[in-house]
Amino acid sequence: MRDPSNRIALTGGAGFIGSHLAEALLRRGSQLTIIDNLDRFYSPVWKKTNLENIRRLGEFEFLQVDICDFESLRAALAAVKPDVIVHLAARAGVRPSIEQPLLYEQVNVGGTLNLLEISRRLGIPKFIFGSSSSVYGASSRVPFSEEQVEIRPISPYAATKLAGEMLCYTYSHLHRISVVCLRFFTAYGPRQRPDLAIHKFFALLEAGKPIPFFGDGSSGRDYTYVDDIVSGILAALDYAHSPGAAVPFEVFNLGNSHPVNLGDLVSALERVSGRKSILDKQAFQPGDVPLTWASIEKAGRLLSYKPAMPLEEGLRRFAEWYRSAGPACRL
Repeated sequence: MRDPSNRIALTGGAGFIGSHLAEALLRRGSQLTIIDNLDRFYSPVWKKTNLENIRRLGEFEFLQVDICDFESLRAALAAVKPDVIVHLAARAGVRPSIEQPLLYEQVNVGGTLNLLEISRRLGIPKFIFGSSSSVYGASSRVPFSEEQVEIRPISPYAATKLAGEMLCYTYSHLHRISVVCLRFFTAYGPRQRPDLAIHKFFALLEAGKPIPFFGDGSSGRDYTYVDDIVSGILAALDYAHSPGAAVPFEVFNLGNSHPVNLGDLVSALERVSGRKSILDKQAFQPGDVPLTWASIEKAGRLLSYKPAMPLEEGLRRFAEWYRSAGPACRL
């Protein structure tokens, strides 16, 4: 049974998925500490606004700490004494990772290793890792299954996420830390990062500006509404490994299992916005995969995960948020 008094340390809690998860954790009575460095990958003003929204639901502790700063992070977690770490902090984005691979390795691999080593030293028994569907790369097998062993990431970002998973397995094997890795599939919804397609496209539609349209429109993404992602994370928090498990480690896909191609996404955004798009057709981008498509059979079976949000309704909710959020949270 879930213990609502669990002390939870959430990295990246001021971000998109993290802020929604933080609200859900407060609703169920968790003692929450958010660790975030308010990185300038996009405006810290957005993240501070997210923190203000979370604060309306209840009290939590906020620590502005960089996960790459081992000593500050160790001191913070030693003071908090969490029962579980939910690690969502990361340097995000496929295309920027091609330009800054060393930075992505430092944050996504080094930062994750810092948290795992601190968990070992402090005896923190449970660790939830926010991974990515990008680890599958340009796989020819669809839908993507957690059982696939031939995984070939095609961007530094994807490679760092896979490296993070492997470090999680190593620490679970060596030190019996209970670990769940969650591969998120193209999350969207209110507070979505400005560099992601739905936010960027909607903002450009609203402004009457051209939309960058990569390739022939056939590329597909398994768009997953943020509330569905959060429900999967909460289920992972409550998940108990089998007592006989050789290694207390699992990987789950959190997707919608209904990929939508780029052309259909733009059409849906046109219907939601009431505006006609102007397409700026460009070549397919290096590092982008042609398709993401989650098998969610395992998550359904072991986590009772069942995504519920239809794409167009999710886009309407995003549009309502975007139009009400004000200039502070717009491009």
